[in-house]
Amino acid sequence: MQTGLKKAAIEVIFAAVACTVFMLISAAVFAVIVKAYSPAQSVVTAVNWILKGVGAFLSSLIFIHIGRAVFKGAAAGALSCLLTMLLFGAIGGFHVTAFFPLELLFSAALGALGGMLGVKIRKETR
Repeated sequence: MQTGLKKAAIEVIFAAVACTVFMLISAAVFAVIVKAYSPAQSVVTAVNWILKGVGAFLSSLIFIHIGRAVFKGAAAGALSCLLTMLLFGAIGGFHVTAFFPLELLFSAALGALGGMLGVKIRKETR
């Protein structure tokens, strides 16, 4: 039992770290666009949510394997959202908005969807 829990924790951590790295790189690329075009704050917020969602979905799709994939994907999505918030807080100032719980659920839902779809794709290719 302990080995299964350890393996699940490693999958979740790998997916969360991969999503966080994706988010940091994509946010850096988006920062160049923001410098050049100066979009409205609502556009910046929407793009950040989209990038977090794509990162949570893709990292769970790639790193989560068979065995409670929905729960592991949701945990990876939520953990990646927390890690991203903490890293961006350390870089540019810590602030939590009223939408943070919704953002956490959004990342967890897309992570769960990515984990579920990744397992389904792997089963069909066998």
